Amino acid sequence: MLFAVTCTDRQGALDVRLKHRSEHLLWASDEASPVKMAGPLLGGEGDPVGSLLIIEAADEEGLREILATDPYAKADLFSDVFWIPFKWTVKAPEGL
Repeated sequence: MLFAVTCTDRQGALDVRLKHRSEHLLWASDEASPVKMAGPLLGGEGDPVGSLLIIEAADEEGLREILATDPYAKADLFSDVFWIPFKWTVKAPEGL
């Protein structure tokens, strides 16, 4: 099952995001990663203010376990994390 996940950064935590960015990108882009798509959400000035991810997980419990391994989550970057089941309809990668 796919989940659309939005994460909002804590106020004033851009330095935390930048410090852990390379580790987060390795986590998300690893060949075995369940992350199917990801990128930053941008504020009015163009700075990152959160993240959008599409993650494949068996269920919500599995999703929570995956999200807990994200270096951004471990660094306490996010003030809010929201997810909802997602069906990739337009331009979906084969097999999803």
